[in-house]
Amino acid sequence: MLKIDKNWEDPNLLHVNREAPRAYYIPYADASAAAANKRGRSPYYRTLNGTWKFQYHASVKRVEDGFYQEGVDVTGWDDLLVPSCWQVNGYDQLHYTNVNYPIPCDPPFVPDDNPVGLYVRDFQVSDKWDDKEKYIVFEGVNSCFYLWINGAYVGYSQGSRIPAEFNVTPYLRGGSNRIAVLVLKWCDGTYLEDQDLWRFSGIFRDVYLLAREKTHVRDTFIRQELAADFSKADLNCELETSGRCEVRLELKNASGETVASSGAVIDGKGAVKLTLDNPKLWNAEQPNLYQLYVHSGEEVLRFSVGFRRVEIADGVFRINGQAIKLKGVNRHDSHPELGQTIPVNHMIKDLNLMKQHNVNTIRTSHYPNDPRFLELCNEYGFYVIDEADLECHGLIRTGVEGAFHVLSANTDWEAAFVDRAIRMVERDKNQPCVVIWSMGNESGYHVNHMAMAKWTRERDNSRMVHYEGAAEKYKGHPDTDCLDMDSRMYATVQEMEEHALNPDKVKPLFQCEYSHAMGNGPGDLKDYWDVIYKYPKLMGGCVWEWNDHGIKTHTPEGKPFFAYGGDFGDKPNDGNFCIDGLVSPDRKPHIGLLELKKVIAPVRLEAEDLSKGLIRLTNLYDFRDLTHAALYWKVEQAGRLVEQGHIWQLDAAPHGSQIIAVPYAEPTGEEETYLTISIRMKEETRWSGIGHELTFEQFELSPAAASEQAALQVDAPPVLASTSGGRLAIDGFDFRHVFDLQDGTFVQLSKHNVQMLAAPAQFNIWRAPMDNDRRIKQQWIEAGYDRASMKVYRCEWSQPSADTVEITVDFSLGGYIRLPLLHGQALWRIDGTGEVSLRVDVKVREDLLFLPRFGLQLIMPRGTEEVEYFGFGPHESYIDKRQSAKKGRYLLSVDEMFQNYIMPQENGARYGTEWAILSNEQGMGLKFTSSSGDFSFNAEHFTPHDLTAAEHDYELERLKRKETIVQLDYRNSGVGSHSCGPELAPQYQLNDKEFTFELSITPIFKEDE
Repeated sequence: MLKIDKNWEDPNLLHVNREAPRAYYIPYADASAAAANKRGRSPYYRTLNGTWKFQYHASVKRVEDGFYQEGVDVTGWDDLLVPSCWQVNGYDQLHYTNVNYPIPCDPPFVPDDNPVGLYVRDFQVSDKWDDKEKYIVFEGVNSCFYLWINGAYVGYSQGSRIPAEFNVTPYLRGGSNRIAVLVLKWCDGTYLEDQDLWRFSGIFRDVYLLAREKTHVRDTFIRQELAADFSKADLNCELETSGRCEVRLELKNASGETVASSGAVIDGKGAVKLTLDNPKLWNAEQPNLYQLYVHSGEEVLRFSVGFRRVEIADGVFRINGQAIKLKGVNRHDSHPELGQTIPVNHMIKDLNLMKQHNVNTIRTSHYPNDPRFLELCNEYGFYVIDEADLECHGLIRTGVEGAFHVLSANTDWEAAFVDRAIRMVERDKNQPCVVIWSMGNESGYHVNHMAMAKWTRERDNSRMVHYEGAAEKYKGHPDTDCLDMDSRMYATVQEMEEHALNPDKVKPLFQCEYSHAMGNGPGDLKDYWDVIYKYPKLMGGCVWEWNDHGIKTHTPEGKPFFAYGGDFGDKPNDGNFCIDGLVSPDRKPHIGLLELKKVIAPVRLEAEDLSKGLIRLTNLYDFRDLTHAALYWKVEQAGRLVEQGHIWQLDAAPHGSQIIAVPYAEPTGEEETYLTISIRMKEETRWSGIGHELTFEQFELSPAAASEQAALQVDAPPVLASTSGGRLAIDGFDFRHVFDLQDGTFVQLSKHNVQMLAAPAQFNIWRAPMDNDRRIKQQWIEAGYDRASMKVYRCEWSQPSADTVEITVDFSLGGYIRLPLLHGQALWRIDGTGEVSLRVDVKVREDLLFLPRFGLQLIMPRGTEEVEYFGFGPHESYIDKRQSAKKGRYLLSVDEMFQNYIMPQENGARYGTEWAILSNEQGMGLKFTSSSGDFSFNAEHFTPHDLTAAEHDYELERLKRKETIVQLDYRNSGVGSHSCGPELAPQYQLNDKEFTFELSITPIFKEDE
């Protein structure tokens, strides 16, 4: 039986023999190697990443004592790559849960059957290190671990996502050595690490050795003071040494030139001051970095320095004196195959995508990220909210009143709370990208959080302190003076505006989470940013969240898919709630990311005087002018390019405007004409190429002439109407339509004997619930929306003229048990050209919730694969999710109309459509228009009920139909972000109790048009 102290159930025992936290750095032998920032090039660095021997046990009780001894034979153990997570390597249980603790909630106790991983590795230590102090650093181990070297116990640590460092000089020898690590899945720290994620375990970040001089610089805190006008900067470099050291500091600019230097002899603690005139300031738009080299003996430490001032003045968040809007995302460490082990190239992929989509802020939800990620943020230019590894969300599910605050109010846990702030701040205190410290997430609020914030403010007063949990103040303890901003999650647009207008609210408001990007969403971004831009007191916010957390796996048949909670038999689980990002697990942008890019774009384009070609261009950058960008324009009529050009010189200052004269000709003809303006990069960056589009805008120069539609109605040939077997046949020159008088609908539309319906047409109100419909879905089902069918009360036809047949149908839609949902009267009109016109007047039951949609559903025959339309595109668009779509003429396939989501749901609608043609590849099909205005349509190989029934996208392969299902909607309710955010805004709900929908359906052969 294993003989170790049971440290994992004592909240006051956070480590044994662990070194005090310090700033992140790697010692190098010279400045050039330090500048290259390649750790492997340092003679004082030795990675322990690689293959380790590994043994997994379902319970720590099954571990035999002595496994860590030098002579133990581990050749029969498994091989496991370090860093990695057990669960994605076939060990233990893959488990996703959001709020609920996956163990009984009994802090500080955890299950006795506590899974454990044993790691053993033999490695070499160079004789050149004999006279060095030697340290081992674990950047991340979940959740706690014990360490032995050469059979001797070294120490213990917990706190999964913050580094643990041990002095291992007494234990190492030259030549061969053996390291053994015991990692436990659960510890008392698990109660502080209840984040919304897959529960991974193991040594999941880098492990390495450092060799140091006997007396060396142990820690550096680079404090800066900027003159009021930023004309001068003082660097006060506080140094901690392990003994008496002669230290020399050099500050170099981006060109490698030394711009300041100084030195001192430090014995224990001391400071060196550097002064620089006219420093280039750092910000997310212009991430100007200097490099500080700290020379001591044979070692050189390098730190990036970004001169910036972070403050709140007059209730406004400012950087370098400028009011800033934080255009952010929440980012978890998540890889579809590696779990929480994140390679540097994967980090870079994320940052490139963020930059390309105008994101300037990252909240490290909900723990500090790998320190190399922050170094990249320094270089790319991102504002970072660095968040402590702290979340106690599961306490709210205990059923006990006030339980959410039980740990934050219990001073027995104060050391554990504060330890997580200390280790984060000390590690990252020199990272210029960090502008806000966050005291964790969803952990109640009480004295322990106040202690965290108090320590943080005393240690570093150069940044702001944030904690959203204080928005729900604990009775009797409303003290939030230790926090610099009011923080909210998923506040409505109205609530944000109320904060901005309330004179008693003296702090700025930060939405640390808003606009939940789950599935087909979010759909409320523009509404938020209209109000954020309007009020200086609103700082901005971070969309929840950056990426879907799907785990790449395979069906029994070998088909790959992204799994979510419950797919591995995990209980309790929160299903697909982890599939809630702006990008897929493999980093393919969702349409929601395109929406965000457009809404937070750094340039605003407005019509000044279109008759003169004048466009107002407003620079929303905070620090840079627009000389790096160019304006491209084009004019299109009915989707056809008429003329184009570009304007190379833009010079609007930050927050300034300029009027641009676009030299297009005055539109002629009667076709709808649009001007499209595109702002693009004219220089290459590390994240974009020349021509990358920052934003665009469209302006209607002239609408289509009304006479164009009227011209189609003249000289119609006569039609012949006849009835047989309850059906009405309407025969014309080149068409035959058949209407079922009993069922009140068309069952055949044809031209030149080409059949264009594969099933009777029907009215439809159901859509496959989006993730953002999840809170209202059950109410829709209870009301019968999903099973609504048509009842025909009256169906009559007449032929008022030789070239016209009219059919009137009185009907209702309803499902079993419930009263009819709506009543309507449909007037169908067929003329001699074969065109079918529909006017339907609808009255919805007054007490009903808003409808998902209302429209006409057609099922067109196999081979109907070509979609041509004039409307918003080329991707999906909805009434509240269309900022990133451009009005134009598009030619797509039915498959290209489909927008895949890991959880199948309503997708692929095209809002604002003026006309659409669904046809076979020879152009034989149906054209749809509406005299009452734009309409929304979908075309895909699935019915709404097909998508409703599927739980994973791989299931769609067997559900895919040969026919094409076309949905032609009066309106499709908006997207919103109600999966976690506020209810869908009223203006985006189909809540009309009376409305009229008009639609024209014309069989066509496109080549003859």
